[in-house]
Amino acid sequence: MTDRPIGIHRGGPPETVLPEPPAEVTAALATALAETDADARRTAVRAVVARSPQLLDGWARLGEIATDPVDAYACFRVGYHRGLDQLRQAGWRGSGYVRWEHETNRGFLRALNGLRRTAGVIGESDEEARCAEFLYQLDPAGPWQDEG
Repeated sequence: MTDRPIGIHRGGPPETVLPEPPAEVTAALATALAETDADARRTAVRAVVARSPQLLDGWARLGEIATDPVDAYACFRVGYHRGLDQLRQAGWRGSGYVRWEHETNRGFLRALNGLRRTAGVIGESDEEARCAEFLYQLDPAGPWQDEG
């Protein structure tokens, strides 16, 4: 049971916006991603994620720069599951929009989209389809819609 009210939404499904991570953590991730050497970038992003494992965009970016699809899949899956936890904490009840237009939602959505892509790469077509459907439900206009 929760003390949060359940709202009736006349304008369609409710929308959830994740809270902003600490500024110093997002700055550290931006600095790590700016590394020009690929190995140094992976090491730097890995260090940010190790210090701030709640940073969804850190997990998503770590998946994006992984050199192995299974490693990428694992990073995206962690970001996705941590994101579900954070969405629930933000009031999400299992349905409604989580739109790309809100910067704070992008780490979760990147992780979910990365999970979709890498599921396809490793041959998990059922997971790939579930993730694609979930992305569409969360934000029908998201940038992944052009990926097919």
